[in-house]
Amino acid sequence: MDTERKLELITRWPTEEILTIDELKELLNTGEKLKHYIGFEISGRMHLGTGIGCMQKVVDMQKAGVDCSIFLADWHAWINNKLGGNWENIQKAVEYYKEGFTAVIKALGGDPKKVKFVLGSELYHNNDDYWKTVIDVSKNISIGRIMRSITIMGRKEKELTSFAQLIYPPMQVADIFIQGVNIAHAGTDQRKAHVVARDVAKKLVVKPLKNKKGEIIKPIAIHHHLWLGLSKPSVWPIPKNVNKQELWTSMKMSKSKPKTAVYLNDKPEDIKDKIMNAFCPEKIIEFNPLMDWAKCIVFRDENSFEVKRPSKYGGNIVFNNYEKLEKEYKKGRLHPLDFKKAMADYIIELLKPVREHFKNKQHLIEMMNSFQITR
Repeated sequence: MDTERKLELITRWPTEEILTIDELKELLNTGEKLKHYIGFEISGRMHLGTGIGCMQKVVDMQKAGVDCSIFLADWHAWINNKLGGNWENIQKAVEYYKEGFTAVIKALGGDPKKVKFVLGSELYHNNDDYWKTVIDVSKNISIGRIMRSITIMGRKEKELTSFAQLIYPPMQVADIFIQGVNIAHAGTDQRKAHVVARDVAKKLVVKPLKNKKGEIIKPIAIHHHLWLGLSKPSVWPIPKNVNKQELWTSMKMSKSKPKTAVYLNDKPEDIKDKIMNAFCPEKIIEFNPLMDWAKCIVFRDENSFEVKRPSKYGGNIVFNNYEKLEKEYKKGRLHPLDFKKAMADYIIELLKPVREHFKNKQHLIEMMNSFQITR
């Protein structure tokens, strides 16, 4: 595969930002082996944003010849009090996460056998260099910056409740260097951690990142689009002076808001119920979660999308691209109810292979349902 095609796969939607594209091109042009990682806290059941949204890019990079790894951040989950801060439950949930990602990667056309799973507690065990790197990173960033960076935990600075939470950002940055990855991948909500990693990269003495020539380099940061949850924005209509990026991040799909998230293991009837009750204002595209989902899933691979409706309402209509869908919706020629029904059918069919994968693993779903879900 030529460099141009690799770049196309890595940068395609839902990629929103690359720090930096020139550095990525340099690695590709020099034949540097690309090593990727994306990290996840072990928490509640996986939803579309975590499963489909994140794995789309993993599959893209896998097809581009990148070595891909999924970091299961059990220590970070414990610090962030996920699953009630219960270490045993966090460990039990690891198998569910491995099976969930495996099912989604396969459903998206990737090869789960070529994706490496790395468990935080195993990586850190008897690893003095890791903890030295945490200190190395910490010595090169201010306390104020660490405090501002706790938003990567899904929390605001005013929600800081323990000293342990201040260790979280340096640990996440150290994860990149201890694994020697030159591509750090996450949603846009993790940008602050990656910027810190790039800022300290050439100051580290314990485990600096090097290219094949032995030169110290910065990790490439790839940030993908965050999927909206199905709820109405906290302010509506959207004021002109609002920070839309912050509002969007606050509205991302979340495990802690079960009615606004579609989980990988939801039953078809539950998927339909959630989508039929979703916020989907007529003729409005901005902050419309189902339009966002259509762009993220339906038309990412140039699929056709059929909306079935009675002849008295115009009959069935097929959309071959997102632009046409958006145009018809804006003009009111596609009613939200018909759109919702079509999206529910599409999501139900999309998740069919995942439901099949878990058919003989119901104990994992029952286990996850039994855990207390916390932020």
